[in-house]
Order: sequence, then structure tokens, then C-alpha cells
Amino acid sequence: MSSTNIGLFAKVLSLIDRNICSKIVKNYQSDKHSKGINTWLSATGILSHFGITKSPSKYTLSYISQHRSHKVFSDIYFALLESLKPSMSRSKKYTIALKRNVYLLDSTVIPLSLSLFDWAKFRTTKGAVKLHTVLDYDTGLPCYAVMSDGSKHDVSAAKTIDFPKSSVLVMDRAYVDYTWLYNLDSTGVFFVTRLKDNHQYETLQSYLTNEKHEHVLTDEDIKLTGFFTAKKYPKTLRIVKVYDEKNDQYMILLTNQMSWTADTISQLYRSRWDIEVFFKHLKQLFQIKSFVGTSENAVQIQMWFSLISILLLSFIKSRAKYAWHMSNLIAFLRLNMFVKIDLWKWADYPILNPEKPPNKSGQLSFNFG
Repeated sequence: MSSTNIGLFAKVLSLIDRNICSKIVKNYQSDKHSKGINTWLSATGILSHFGITKSPSKYTLSYISQHRSHKVFSDIYFALLESLKPSMSRSKKYTIALKRNVYLLDSTVIPLSLSLFDWAKFRTTKGAVKLHTVLDYDTGLPCYAVMSDGSKHDVSAAKTIDFPKSSVLVMDRAYVDYTWLYNLDSTGVFFVTRLKDNHQYETLQSYLTNEKHEHVLTDEDIKLTGFFTAKKYPKTLRIVKVYDEKNDQYMILLTNQMSWTADTISQLYRSRWDIEVFFKHLKQLFQIKSFVGTSENAVQIQMWFSLISILLLSFIKSRAKYAWHMSNLIAFLRLNMFVKIDLWKWADYPILNPEKPPNKSGQLSFNFG
């Protein structure tokens, strides 16, 4: 089929390598008993191009959601990430300056109705799932994601992840578990987090802070003095106290990196905002908070669909000449989903330049060439 005869949505889907998809589908045998709807849907904006002559019934969709493993789509996401990642590097300041990978670790809770999602135990009368994510600071996309019930502690999920040696892990104080932090240090992983309010420590040495960075208040080497915490983390740590003007609060940042400037530590922690933005996009723009199926597998499938979507659109955003905001890109794509136009022509120049206004002199103009 000619590329001029298919819609914009189909061209976005064409960014997915069909061979990658086929190998993963074959590995999981996910098209077995597919009820006429296979894993790959060639979406062109016309229903018949899906290979479907009528809309699938609720029973068919429910059957597929229960019998096609979500692992198919998680594997597709990571395979696509691997193939598209080289074109998506944002050359972020600290990945260049520090010459190492920076990862942002956090989770988000997605509330669910316990009466509909009875497997999603959270509290006595409430249901929820929790999405644990490691965001690559350079691409702004997850390099690790797993969904658990809403009651699973953040650190419990984090302990199952292996981080590369010399990488930098940025996280909030919900992840302060000194046994785990000491294990990270032992494997050569640097971390930047916040010190909890109730932890005791002894200052070993204080350093002068650079006056041009007024938000940095103190910079100290410390040793934990609590009976149990000192045993769990016996090495020297560093704290940098900063003032967050935006939120009007003081923060004590904790790190095992002893040589970088205090401002670098401060800015690394500030980069956590990227993962907050990612969660916001995922919930609001990709409707991850509303689900079409109620089984755990169905919820997982929809989550991975959303991650695949945000990956494809992030790729378009990174390559387009036009300076898209993600929300605008999604809104324009929805409006033009079935328009038959070249993808990159549309992505580069979404707004057509107005034609030259007619001659207002009242006289005819002639081009004698």
C-alpha cells in the first residue's frame, strides 16, 4: 500500500520495527487463540485495514486481555527503546559533564476501585496499583518499569534492580534504607537523596560554599551516629543543605559522592522534576488512570501500551524540527490521526505559512519573466 494512502496514525505505528514485534510474538506465542485480532494491528485509519470487518465484542476484548500476556508488550517497549534510543539523546548537561548515566528513581500510585479491581489490594476500602520506574535522565524515558500492588514499599522494589557501576541514582527520601544505600556504594553506584528528619549524625568537616550559588547553605562530611544506622552505613557520607526558593523550604541532601561541587549535587536532585513530569504526562495525556479491562493482566497491557505510545511520540518530538510540547503533539495528532500526509513533513511544519496576500494597490501586476 502506498504511503500516501494511509493515515498519520498508521505512519506513527510504522516506526515500530515489524521484525522486532514478530520475534517477540513468536517467542510468547501470543497470537494463539487470538480470536481474529493478532498482536500486530496495521492501523491506517480505516477499520478494514485492521483486518477486522466489525468492531470486536466486549467478550473478545476481555478474552484477549486475559490470555495475551502483558510481557509481550513490555518486551516490545524495551526492544523499541534499544533501537530508537541513539536518536533520542537530549545531551543533558549532567550526563555530559559527569560522563556517566544518571537515573531518576520514583513511583506513582494509581487509584482503582476495589470493587472492580479486587486483586489490587491497597487499604481496607481502597484499591490501587503502584508503578515503580527508573527514568533515564538523558532520554526522559523509563529504562525500568514494574507494576505492583499499591501497598508495596518503594525500597522493596528498588532492591530488585541492578544499577551499572559508576552511574548516579537520584531519588527522594522514601528510598533511604541504609543497608541498601551501603550496598549501592559497595557496587560503585553514586546516589543523591534527602536525609530524613529524625536521623542523627556527627559533622566531621565543613566546607566553604561558593558565594555565587546562594541556594547552597552548607556542605559537610558526616558520620551517622544512630546505633543501628551507624552499623548499616559505617562509611563517611556528605550532606548539602540547600534552600528551595520555588517551594520555600530547606532540604538536606545526602550523597556518597565526595568530590563534586555542592551546586552539582543540588542540581542533580532538582532533576527529579523530570520524573514528576513523566508521571503527569502518563496519567493525564495517556489516560493511564482509566482502564478498559479489570484483570491485572489487562491493566498491565494498557500500561505498556501507554509506555510504547510515549516512546514513539518522544522519538517524533526529538527528531522534529518544530519545537513540540508533548501535550500539543498529542492534541495535534488526535486532530490529524487519519489525515493522509507525510509524517515528518507534518511533524516539522505542523502550521502552514499563510499565502502571500494579494496586491492591494488596485493595479494588476504582470510577470513578463
